[in-house]
Amino acid sequence: MAQHEVEVTGGVDTHKDTHTAAAIDSAGRVLGSAQFPASALGYRKLLSWLRSFGILLMVGVERTGAYGAGLARYLREHDVRVVEIDRPDRKTRRWQGKSDPVDAEAAARAALAERRTGVPKSRDGRVEALRALRVARRSAVQQRADVTRQIKNLIVTAPEGVRTMLRHLKDKDLLAICAGFRPHPDQAGDPVTATKTALRSLARRHRDLGREIDELDELIAPLTQEINPALTELKGVGPEVAGQPLVTAGDNPDRLRSEAAFATLCGAAPLPASSGRTHRHRLNRGGDRAANAALYRIVLCRLRWDPRTRTYMERRTKEGLSKKEIIRCLKRFVAREIYHILTTTNASAAAPSHLTTAA
Repeated sequence: MAQHEVEVTGGVDTHKDTHTAAAIDSAGRVLGSAQFPASALGYRKLLSWLRSFGILLMVGVERTGAYGAGLARYLREHDVRVVEIDRPDRKTRRWQGKSDPVDAEAAARAALAERRTGVPKSRDGRVEALRALRVARRSAVQQRADVTRQIKNLIVTAPEGVRTMLRHLKDKDLLAICAGFRPHPDQAGDPVTATKTALRSLARRHRDLGREIDELDELIAPLTQEINPALTELKGVGPEVAGQPLVTAGDNPDRLRSEAAFATLCGAAPLPASSGRTHRHRLNRGGDRAANAALYRIVLCRLRWDPRTRTYMERRTKEGLSKKEIIRCLKRFVAREIYHILTTTNASAAAPSHLTTAA
């Protein structure tokens, strides 16, 4: 067969500074491997190198949500089919060893066999912008919580006068008083002065982080509404919760094959755990845990305020299910409902009634 007629499948093992590529033909024979810098010039050289072997069918890329994001975006822009490769098979790795060329070849073989593969997120639209804003917000929320804990821990070991004054205050009053301390800088060697200085610094940091979160919320809420207004119309779904399913699905939610695939992606597809006369399902600990947490918050909200969900809870309890098992069932229903909203042609359309009867 002539070289230009060879059908080529590529595989790439991605890293921070370099990408290692391997090429195989349709029969699985290795055509070559090479290393390229993780830059625009390196992407161009990598693509030219793969195409030099023949007709490039697809490229399997590891970590398209991390080190491989730039390469995957470049390949899509040049009309190359990109396949996301899951982590290498552990059994194969034990027998073949570990190296970048070996991993790149394994990625190419997985892409050719369509084994443990998926369609990567496009990361080129408004959902990607939303993801970036949510990363900053989540970091600010975590830091603010850390600051609150640091203030309270510092009060526990503070000098008696400071501890007595602050220990019983509510958070709002505590932060206001700490932010208003005026310790004298010349007495920083005194434990009382140093403690007040530290508490003032932490309280003001808490205030600044709160302002940062508010500023990000002002950007996130309208963007979420603009991307999919129907999502925030669901019961128990606000802008913060709605943002997570959008980010999980990506700018191209059509990559999700079915609502079952989306539920699995969210870790909301219970796994069979039956044996003998026992028929049950157990918790799925895989998937996107942030998306799973969003489903959990929706379910908790509906258990408190939605009569249909409360009725479902009572009925399933009488059938012998535990509260945890019922919540898992409800998360599965919510995942189905959200999947329809994410993939429907008309984003403003409501979910059909048969998807919401249980949730």
